[in-house]
Amino acid sequence: MGNASAKPAPAKETRRRKPSEEPPPAKVLVPPLLNYPPMAERTRMSVPAYEVMFGKQSLHNLFEDYFDPAGNMTSKIMLKASEDPHVDLTATMSAAIDENRGTEVKGDALFHWQKESDDPHTFVDVLVSTSNPMWQLRSCAYYPKYGIGAFGTLPLLMTNRVRSEDCGVMGVRYGSENLSLGASFVPFPLSGEVPFGAWLVGRKGNLSAGVQYKPLSGNKHPMPFTDPENWNCAISYSVGSTSPLSPSSIFTLELARSTQLTTSFYQHMVFQRGVKNPSEAKDVADITNYVDFGLEFTARTDKDKPTENGNSLFQLAASWQANKNLLLKGKLGPSKSSAAMAIKSWWRPSFTFSVTAVFDHSKRTISYGVGVRTEDLRLPSYQRDDPNYIMLIPSEEHQTSDGERPVFEAHTDNDHLPTDFRPVDTRL
Repeated sequence: MGNASAKPAPAKETRRRKPSEEPPPAKVLVPPLLNYPPMAERTRMSVPAYEVMFGKQSLHNLFEDYFDPAGNMTSKIMLKASEDPHVDLTATMSAAIDENRGTEVKGDALFHWQKESDDPHTFVDVLVSTSNPMWQLRSCAYYPKYGIGAFGTLPLLMTNRVRSEDCGVMGVRYGSENLSLGASFVPFPLSGEVPFGAWLVGRKGNLSAGVQYKPLSGNKHPMPFTDPENWNCAISYSVGSTSPLSPSSIFTLELARSTQLTTSFYQHMVFQRGVKNPSEAKDVADITNYVDFGLEFTARTDKDKPTENGNSLFQLAASWQANKNLLLKGKLGPSKSSAAMAIKSWWRPSFTFSVTAVFDHSKRTISYGVGVRTEDLRLPSYQRDDPNYIMLIPSEEHQTSDGERPVFEAHTDNDHLPTDFRPVDTRL
């Protein structure tokens, strides 16, 4: 009998744990703007530069967009032909939802063609309107290499032509990054009326200034150039870029027709807040929000001719886009105040529903307006299920497969940004 010594149990292999992989870099969700920025810029070359500079376009969008008329329902459709990206159609219809406001239905349709999809300044469009029965043909040809262009507007099938402008307006312009000048004239002026207008604006660094000669309709002054009521002048100081991803502000002083002094201020703010959506990926830490604020104060220099609201007019407005779906706006004026909410779904085509509440200060009543908008213009955004973009907080390169959210660095060249976030054309 031999006693076999028991073999020791084999030692268990100890596996070294690999150091935990570094978490992915934190990311910021960047929602697209509810309003498509190029829509407001594509007809800029067909109007005097003085009328779109000095923060006027931004203030107009802030005070007007999504504030639907009280007692009305407004529908708007914007469609682009998939076979030809140079052509699109915009149709608007407005109908009263209150019997006391009548039963008339108003509408218009705009057919737009532009030569290049990425350069909208050369275009032709046709407007058909029922509110002011007419057809209107508008065209603009602009050559960026030389900075020169020509534009014209011709109303067609208009029964009541009262002003010289009702017979058409033509103009020429020159523009660069720091200077714009041009003139417009009426081919068929009425007897005794001055047939043209002109403008000159310039920019040096953050400072911009301009003057506009715009005679009043029906003005029969023997020396119209010497009449101060035919002149407007403005000066502004701006800070920041025109990209929606960059904060910016502009302060403007304007003297109109030597009788009206307007002080305006507009500020675009961009900030990031924490994401509270459980359906988002864990590496998405924040979401970008857009806040806009603007105010206007207008005072008359001639106290003998007060306006309906006295010698001064003050109004302010603010908006907040919380994500890709929700926009809140408010506006306070001397006679009425309004609040609006817009909700957008990013289907194809997209669908936007808005509701506006208008409070009349004198009557102490509240009325409502409703808006419905359908859009199929932003094809690159609709190629993905999610229209959001992702911005990396660290400066690192990441590749994404097709169908995922595009990634771009927080500090990147404007050429690599999506069209929605690129700065507006710097040419005046």
